[in-house]
Amino acid sequence: MFRFIIAFTISILSASAMAQMTPVGLWKTIDDKDGKVKSEIRINETAGVLNGFVEKVLIASSEPNCDKCTDDRKGKPKLGLEIIRGAAKAEGKDVWEGGHIVDPDSGTVYKLKMTPIEGGSKLEVRGFIGFALLGRTQTWVRVQ
Repeated sequence: MFRFIIAFTISILSASAMAQMTPVGLWKTIDDKDGKVKSEIRINETAGVLNGFVEKVLIASSEPNCDKCTDDRKGKPKLGLEIIRGAAKAEGKDVWEGGHIVDPDSGTVYKLKMTPIEGGSKLEVRGFIGFALLGRTQTWVRVQ
């Protein structure tokens, strides 16, 4: 009976850990240049596609709107802005790609690759133009 309880407990714990191996949730963004926490991003999934929105701005900006954006986000407030669009899970991997991410400070739109790490408690977010080697990576921390 004791072994059954231990096996059951381990299976429950491993199932909850596996459920976290997804970008879906709330994340603190950590700036790759200065290491400061800048915002909280909520990533949602609809029909297998991920989108992410700025839920909270933690460092005030002199430019509260995405004035440098060149698409439909131009002039919209950074708070509530959809910064991640169209990412989907790569077949057979814990990697989401194929979408885009916008830097609301520069307005630059990058191709996107997201990889949950450390059991899903962190998320490597890579933005790049052209090839994945030509870009930058931020590590975000899961809030919930």
